Amino acid sequence: MTINFFKYQGTGNDFILLDNRTNAYDSLEEKQVKQLCNRHFGIGADGLMLLNHHAEYDFEMVYYNADGNISSMCGNGGRCIVRFAYDCGLVKEEYRFLAVDGEHLASFDEQHWVKLQMKEVDTIQNYHGDFILDTGSPHLVKIGNNIMDKDVINEGRKIRYSHDFKESGINVNFVEQQSNYIIVRTYERGVEDETLSCGTGVTAAALVSAHNESGFNRVEVKTLGGHLAVEYEKHGATHFSSIWLCGPATFVFKGHITLKH
Repeated sequence: MTINFFKYQGTGNDFILLDNRTNAYDSLEEKQVKQLCNRHFGIGADGLMLLNHHAEYDFEMVYYNADGNISSMCGNGGRCIVRFAYDCGLVKEEYRFLAVDGEHLASFDEQHWVKLQMKEVDTIQNYHGDFILDTGSPHLVKIGNNIMDKDVINEGRKIRYSHDFKESGINVNFVEQQSNYIIVRTYERGVEDETLSCGTGVTAAALVSAHNESGFNRVEVKTLGGHLAVEYEKHGATHFSSIWLCGPATFVFKGHITLKH
């Protein structure tokens, strides 16, 4: 199978994009996705996405983790696939697409950043002083200091494979709160490594850091891969709606590769 691929990244979170609107890649297998995402023997990426045709939406997003498995929602991936759709000629003022966690809206802002609407959050669970919430993918958020000195890979892996999370896995976010922004580093399940940025993780970290009053809010976020922002409406202590993940989504390169079955 010869695959025509496109590589995109959102604050260093990188993805292989395939235009599957003609169902050309429906037969793609788990081991092939894993091979394509391999940084030594393939193209290299944190995940792979199919841009699928959908009769009721502008498109459908199908996301695979680097391990080859179908994954839960990817925020940076969602922003990148909107940019990919635009570059493929699907030009809209507002996009309405389907992902594994349901319907999403997206658009471009004045900076030409992609703004992606995330699912509502109405529960934040306290877990031994840390926080667990689902922003399209499950996340554990740890607030601390000096996170640039953290061994994110080993500490994150220890939590991800602990007794409570080993079966389904969880993403682990280390967050440092500053006066006007937060710093986030994330260990991602499925990638089983630290990524330069995680969209659903940044969203989770921003909501946990939302100590201000109810109403419209915006949290600026710094990751190893760059700058993002999360906008939201807060209702009480743990209910958030109109959540928007905002940031750049950039084309890197394109090419073709031949895979053997």
